[in-house]
Amino acid sequence: MTYEEFRRQLGKAGLTIKAFADLIKQTPNSITNYSTQGEVPPHLAIVAALMGDMAEAGLDFRATLSRIEFEASKPRGGAAKGKFGGSKTDLELQQNS
Repeated sequence: MTYEEFRRQLGKAGLTIKAFADLIKQTPNSITNYSTQGEVPPHLAIVAALMGDMAEAGLDFRATLSRIEFEASKPRGGAAKGKFGGSKTDLELQQNS
């Protein structure tokens, strides 16, 4: 699905990118980054299309989503402080005065 069609489907559902990202527990930037590629991954396309169709049919997709328990995705490249790229070894960091 193209990014523009994805946004159209979200519009049918009455959602902004930020609201969609909040519902699926992702950051808005992780969603908007797909605009540079011009397409969204199939799993996001399916979710957006279903939300759009449910909203058009008068069905509350938010109620359905609220019944699903899931953890937020961990950000990629998010190394812990004092770690490099997820390395398991501690780095000796020196501070310049």
